[in-house]
Amino acid sequence: MNRTEFVIATAIILLVSFAMGWFTHWLLHRFTRVAGGDMAEMDKLAQSLHEAEELRDQALVYLEQREGELMTHINQTEAELRAAMDGLRDARHEAEEMRAYIERMQANG
Repeated sequence: MNRTEFVIATAIILLVSFAMGWFTHWLLHRFTRVAGGDMAEMDKLAQSLHEAEELRDQALVYLEQREGELMTHINQTEAELRAAMDGLRDARHEAEEMRAYIERMQANG
């Protein structure tokens, strides 16, 4: 390779490097640029996000309150069920005692 070929090859390499750098800069500028219209849209999106977060927080508070109410209701219902089952057990036991008493009275009498 003589001197002229070396200079031409170096020039081509530098030109390609410059073109790639310029294209990369253009792409980055294109994707990261925020224009005035885009700022208004970004403000609108930020406001919408803020409102959505507030709604989510309110929904979570409501769900926690509702869950507490339902758990209280479940506990009350379970207590009533236990009381009813105890009453039924006592009534069955009393009925068995009455049957046994009646059978004894009929057998003796």
